[in-house]
Amino acid sequence: MQFGDQTSRRKRNIKCWACIVAGVIAQTIIILLFVLLVMRIRNPKVRLEGVIVENVKLDSSPSKPSFTMKLNAQVAVKNTNFGHFKFKNSTFTVSYKGTPVGEATIVKARARARSTKKFNVTVLVSSNNKILRDSNQISSDIDSGIINLSSHAKLEGKIHLFRIFKKKKSAEMNCTMDVNTTLKQIQNLTCK
Repeated sequence: MQFGDQTSRRKRNIKCWACIVAGVIAQTIIILLFVLLVMRIRNPKVRLEGVIVENVKLDSSPSKPSFTMKLNAQVAVKNTNFGHFKFKNSTFTVSYKGTPVGEATIVKARARARSTKKFNVTVLVSSNNKILRDSNQISSDIDSGIINLSSHAKLEGKIHLFRIFKKKKSAEMNCTMDVNTTLKQIQNLTCK
């Protein structure tokens, strides 16, 4: 009788240990999936979603050709992380052929977890008082009615995950666009 009790007790102990091992393995898999999917922190993305051109003034005189305009740009910060992205003030720069011709400040803000934060930035773009390499190129662009501009911004901040973890991340934008001065519209807006 005791021999049967020992075998049944041994079987119960083996079943108990098997359940414990299965539970530990299941918890390990759940923690591993959580770390790989939720805790993986990626760089947010920042893009120009649209630009409105206003107050275009052109001077195609051969001595000193120039252009002046106001750009109202909608900037979108896409945060795919499970924590919110708080970024500091940063500079939005517009350039013509590598020379900065306009600058604006992107005010510090927060992009919520797994969402897109949109805001407007107004930039006064002017080639006046800028040392540009080739005045013939400016004059040619003004005469053609298409001025190619590029824009750059780098948002630096931290991803706040569950109010416990903070990780420094940055989002960088490099966009090019053609300004049609005749129609006062943006064409061929592409961002990397």
